[in-house]
Amino acid sequence: MNAKRIRTNEDLKIAFAIREDVFVKEQCVPLSDEFDQFDNLDGICEHILVHHKEQPVGTGRVRFIDHVGKLERICILEPYRKFGLGKIIIKALEEIAEERGVEQVKLHGQTHAEGFYKKLGYRTSSSIFMEDGIPHILMIKELSSK
Repeated sequence: MNAKRIRTNEDLKIAFAIREDVFVKEQCVPLSDEFDQFDNLDGICEHILVHHKEQPVGTGRVRFIDHVGKLERICILEPYRKFGLGKIIIKALEEIAEERGVEQVKLHGQTHAEGFYKKLGYRTSSSIFMEDGIPHILMIKELSSK
C-alpha cells in the first residue's frame, strides 16, 4: 500500500475513473459537479493515487487557498475500504501541504466520516451543511511546523 503523486495525464485519468465510480455512480453526485477547473496538473492542486497490491484504488487532492491546504476528492473504491488506505491518502496530502509551507489544512468531510477524521487529528469547525445532497462538516487540522 503506497501513495504516489500524480505526474501524468494517464494517472490523472485513473484518479478520475476512481472518483467517478465512488462519487458519481455510488453516491449520485452529478458528473458536472464532480470535475472542475482544478482537475489538471498545473500546480494549484496536487493529486495522488493510492495503491493496494499494485492496483490503483484510491485518490485525493490538496488545493492551496490563501496559505491553507484544502483536502478534496478523497475516495477509495468500495472493495478496498477498511484496509487503512484512507489514512495513507490523508497523510500523503498533509505531507504535500507541509512541503508547501502550509500550517493548516481543512476539508469538507461527509458526516459519516467525522470520527475517522477526528482520529487523525481534525476538529469539527461547522454545523452540518449539504454538498451535492450529502451532509458534510468543515474539519480543520493544524500541521506541525518543521
